[in-house]
This record gives sequence, structure tokens and C-alpha cells, in this order.
Amino acid sequence: MDVLVFLVPLALGLGGLGLAAFLWSLKTGQYDDLDGAAWRAIMDDDAIPESARLPTDQEAAGTVLTKPTEPGRKL
Repeated sequence: MDVLVFLVPLALGLGGLGLAAFLWSLKTGQYDDLDGAAWRAIMDDDAIPESARLPTDQEAAGTVLTKPTEPGRKL
């Protein structure tokens, strides 16, 4: 029973710390856009923008990987 003298304040302190962290996350706007992250995860962004493409002279020089490496193949 003497251990309760330590465990009860420890439990209350940890609960208060969790409550403080939750209130901080509410104050800083962590829950403002719940749908945005879900849509960004499924958004199709496979298209490479023109600004990110290599010029054709660099492609001809062999700086672009043209064939994917096969599994288990040693380089």
C-alpha cells in the first residue's frame, strides 16, 4: 500500500502531461485539415513536371537510367 504514495502522483502527472500535449496540439492547429492528408496520400502525382525533366542532350549522354535493374542482379 505504501507504493500508492508514488504511483498515484505519477499517474496524475502523466495524465496531466498527456492533457497538456493534447491541448497544445489543439492550439497549434494540428487537427484543422483532417481530409487534406488523406487526399494527398491517394493523389496521382506520377507525371513529371516539365521543369524537372532533363534536357535531351543529357539524356543522350547516358545520365538517365534507361533500364531498371533486375532483382538479384549484381552491378
